[in-house]
Amino acid sequence: MHAAMIPDNSPPLQTRPRMTQPANFQPGLDVLSASREVLRIPDGELLHFPGVFQGSHAQRWLAHCIQHIPWRQDHIRIAGRTLAVPRLQCWFGDADAHYSYSGIALTPLPWTTELLEIRAVVQTLCQWQFNCVLANLYRDGKDSVSWHSDDEPELGEDPVIASVSFGESRRFELRHRYRRSQSALRMTLHHGSLLVMRGATQQFWLHQVPKEKGVLAPRVNLTFRRILTGGERG
Repeated sequence: MHAAMIPDNSPPLQTRPRMTQPANFQPGLDVLSASREVLRIPDGELLHFPGVFQGSHAQRWLAHCIQHIPWRQDHIRIAGRTLAVPRLQCWFGDADAHYSYSGIALTPLPWTTELLEIRAVVQTLCQWQFNCVLANLYRDGKDSVSWHSDDEPELGEDPVIASVSFGESRRFELRHRYRRSQSALRMTLHHGSLLVMRGATQQFWLHQVPKEKGVLAPRVNLTFRRILTGGERG
């Protein structure tokens, strides 16, 4: 079942101080006028910007990510077996933005100029400050991420997760943790799109990128987050 998009009458995101854009960065688009769709779901909210990254900038950022990010193959243990994570990934961020999930500890690499450019656009649209990004490379349709929520303690309560897609279109699915009668939501994330999960979405919803036969081209996904550091953790 495809979810319907609803006109946006929602209040703006809670605001944190904006980060300064990289010097001499000209995104080539009017970020604040980008088309925005709001998907209202029980116990959460999604914002979708279907084509905010366009043209040569989007192609340059895609090429940078595929060619210059030092992709790593991580492994997880499930039921006593060590398995390769079915995608490649890399963690970037501020020096103190350490992160871990499923037994994988991620130490941030320094931001690249290109990732700072992308973050500047995302922060302007979200009105939120991000200090790290998890980069994922889905090499083809055999790569995937299984059902999960981004609800680790270091992300705090009701984290804002901003997901940027470059490259091949892939299906994105969500299902409610507790409401068995609630239909799963399915949408396709295309090249240059931004999906923002906010509010209680991570508490109540799981999401995944399933395997897709026939998908041969790569997709890069950048999920910007804010790790609580120092006194923010209380």
